[in-house]
Amino acid sequence: MLFQKWIDKRIEAYQSDLLRKYCDEVESMYSKMRTWRHDYHNHIQTLQASMALGKYEEVINYLRDLNDDLTQVDTVIKTGRVMVDAILNGKINIASQNKIPVNAKAKLPDGVTVSDIDLCVIIGNLLDNAIEENKKLPEDARFIRIYIGKKNTQLYLAFTNAAGKKQERQGSLFFSTKGNDHGFGLGRVKSLVEKYDGLFSADSEDGGFTAEVLIPLAE
Repeated sequence: MLFQKWIDKRIEAYQSDLLRKYCDEVESMYSKMRTWRHDYHNHIQTLQASMALGKYEEVINYLRDLNDDLTQVDTVIKTGRVMVDAILNGKINIASQNKIPVNAKAKLPDGVTVSDIDLCVIIGNLLDNAIEENKKLPEDARFIRIYIGKKNTQLYLAFTNAAGKKQERQGSLFFSTKGNDHGFGLGRVKSLVEKYDGLFSADSEDGGFTAEVLIPLAE
């Protein structure tokens, strides 16, 4: 009984810490968006002044810089759920800052029974692990691939990332050199997936790591 209470408290603390980190990441992304919007009129005035003076090359360069800046804060993924969009785009932004290319395709189908919070914990954990593994590698070897969609009658999530050597399996999960929290994160994902009668699988090999989630959709 006492051991179960200790486990419950640790899970609660872990989930609270994750949500706090997610909120910080999302706030950072939206803070950049608010800053860009605030400066919008200044950008227009600068462009108008340059155009009036015939400085067309300067206008082209300025527009190019603005486009690069906007690309960094623009919403990349639209799944259909605001919280899921926020966590996905927040993590993709972090990956970009760490020079990790991300190929993502994500659209939540009808009939998803998983709560927004649980989806965010699942996605956040898997992307945190993917980012950490990539950071250990040379920049030209890094990558993350994300797919979220429908597979037959189930919600399907697949995360593949570059990795170093094949990780050691302990039971049904893998543990890297990152430490206990890394393995605990994967265990949390597995627990949440099973909560919805789903299946979680992970496969590690030299150079790559793949995690897959299948959860039945409501009819």
